Amino acid sequence: MKKIYSIIGLIGLVSLIVGGILSLAQTVILVVSFGCMTLGVVGYAYELHKHHKNGVYQNNLSSRGFTAWVLGLVLCVFYILLYFYSSFLEPVIRLFDPLSANLSGKPATQWFVYGCLYTFSILVFGVKFLFKYRGNPYQQFRTLSVMFFQFVFAFFLPEIMARLHGDIPYYDFKNIWPLNYYQFEGWRVKQFVSSGGLGIGLLLFSVLSIFIISPILTYKFGKRWYCSWVCGCGALAETAGDTFRHLSDKSVKAWKLERWLIHVVLGFAILMTVAVVYSYLRSDYSKYLIRRQDFLWFILALNGLLLFYLLKIKKSFLAKDARFGILVFGILLGGFVCYGLIAEPKHLFLFQSETLRKSYSFMIGSMFSGVVGTGFYPIFGSRVWCRFGCPMAAILGFQQKLFSKFRITTNGGQCISCGNCSTYCEMGIDVKSYAQRGENIVRSSCVGCGICSAVCPRGVLKLENDTPHDKLKNPLFMTGNTYSLNTDVLNKK
Repeated sequence: MKKIYSIIGLIGLVSLIVGGILSLAQTVILVVSFGCMTLGVVGYAYELHKHHKNGVYQNNLSSRGFTAWVLGLVLCVFYILLYFYSSFLEPVIRLFDPLSANLSGKPATQWFVYGCLYTFSILVFGVKFLFKYRGNPYQQFRTLSVMFFQFVFAFFLPEIMARLHGDIPYYDFKNIWPLNYYQFEGWRVKQFVSSGGLGIGLLLFSVLSIFIISPILTYKFGKRWYCSWVCGCGALAETAGDTFRHLSDKSVKAWKLERWLIHVVLGFAILMTVAVVYSYLRSDYSKYLIRRQDFLWFILALNGLLLFYLLKIKKSFLAKDARFGILVFGILLGGFVCYGLIAEPKHLFLFQSETLRKSYSFMIGSMFSGVVGTGFYPIFGSRVWCRFGCPMAAILGFQQKLFSKFRITTNGGQCISCGNCSTYCEMGIDVKSYAQRGENIVRSSCVGCGICSAVCPRGVLKLENDTPHDKLKNPLFMTGNTYSLNTDVLNKK
């Protein structure tokens, strides 16, 4: 039956492509193709998860076999066509004109088609995920959550708003800066301001999401509130990418690369955004309610407060190289801002803001997050972008590490060192080593997906928002074939 359902799903995909090329009846082709793909995925998922999933590392698709490389190549080609050669997708795009007209009142674009396919993938593979973890309430909750937020807030509401308020730019309520790196570009801000109260309200909501809403939710729930419950990137990784989660690199080299790369991307996003906002603000209040000087003073004050908080108050939480990187970036940013306040140059960072914006858009927004981040699911695992490149994950990771109540607690005395937790951690965390030591897991990269807890046969791991002080510790340290006493437990009164 699994082969039959696979063929049905493949027929749906082929009919979508062929129907576009031959310019067949648009509505009929859409209904038939999406219906076949839905039946194929859901039917396959039902058959697959009637029993435990075995042979993960023997399966050609989930073990970097030939099928995985072909799928990765197809995904990469699709993203390259989508970003740079969308004219080749024009026949397929035209199939979606009736649906786009009914929702937004406009002809379909490549981004509307991408939104449809993206949302459809999350919904149908979300059903597959629900089958797989049907006995786990937390996995059921977060899967239904990402399906809801993707369909309602990322797809349906923006299209309806485009129909009702055509003067407001496309707005995804859950896509927060710096993940939404173009949120504060001049043309968008101008449209928000010129559209009246609703547009200004959305612009203020974007700012509040960064400085108030996000920190509060991260303090309470950790970064999982966004990365595992809301974010569209995480939604696709958790649903369509679930088959490949065990392929994440757990090596120390990968961890070191992750620490530097994701924060370099964050720094790039900050510099680019500051440069772009500086470029369209004026020295008076003739255009906006904030002057160029006011913006620079705000950035300078925020930079100083963060440096003091990170390097003085939270110094013990950060490694030496992290403190050094923060200090260097803070000095550079503060120096350029002071230069802007004194000299009022045309370009704040000596480069045109448009050059920075286009560079970020190409290297990070297109190649990293799209071509590599999704195209390499079958090779590097499903969270490549989230782990190595997402600037939003970097910010939330800082907050989770420094002041969040969320952590994964471990009952070390029950750990049998089976390694399931580490194997299925899509962020490459060596969960087993924490469990063996009975040490709570507070990692900036942890997205709180809870799969480590779900696959643990002994109930060692538990996701909590506050840790009891008397949490059980393992009386033994286990390193390879050697054992040593945990004196912290023995000396505890």
